[in-house]
Amino acid sequence: MSKKVIIFTGLSISPEEASTIVEADYRAPVKRNDILQAITDKPDIIGIIDGVFHSSPAVSHKEIMKAMKEGITVVGGSSMGALRASELDVLGMKGIGYVYNQYASGQITSDDDVAVTFDPDSKTILSEALVNIDYKLNLAIEEGIINQAEKDNIIKVTKDIYYPKRNYPYIFANIEMESDKKAKLMEFINKTDDIKYLDAIEVLEYIKTLI
Repeated sequence: MSKKVIIFTGLSISPEEASTIVEADYRAPVKRNDILQAITDKPDIIGIIDGVFHSSPAVSHKEIMKAMKEGITVVGGSSMGALRASELDVLGMKGIGYVYNQYASGQITSDDDVAVTFDPDSKTILSEALVNIDYKLNLAIEEGIINQAEKDNIIKVTKDIYYPKRNYPYIFANIEMESDKKAKLMEFINKTDDIKYLDAIEVLEYIKTLI
């Protein structure tokens, strides 16, 4: 007997690509009361990847807890899902991936670390999440493109930028670095997958094992 799955995404990974990994009822980034609505459809599994942070009220802990109380398996990772899973894992929500582990271990603590702005119609992302920036800069250190002090400076500058304005051209315009090194770093960043995207795939692969 197949299981009914509802997954909230659209930013970290598109529903079109996600559906090639696991068949599900894909819905827009989750906001307040969406889980309550989902419960009425009697799913076996709810996956939370993306969610709304500031443009409307965020998904509440209580509605996720209600879903779990009704026997629904709730899995989270990548973005809003990672944040809520880190807060509710002790109550049974399953957290998956790098970003979840960063929250669960206290390496990151702010909602803004995963927050982005996006066009509500096209779902085009208009800013970059701090967790993605940090992840890619760590890889750049491993590749010898930058050193730790340069990374620390970029992160300091980035944190001082209000999250809707966090994008690489704006960040790079506000840091002191040789133009050749900037170009090499930008090239590396552009060809490196976002960690939120990779985590979204991991969430979907995990849900697939449950079906």
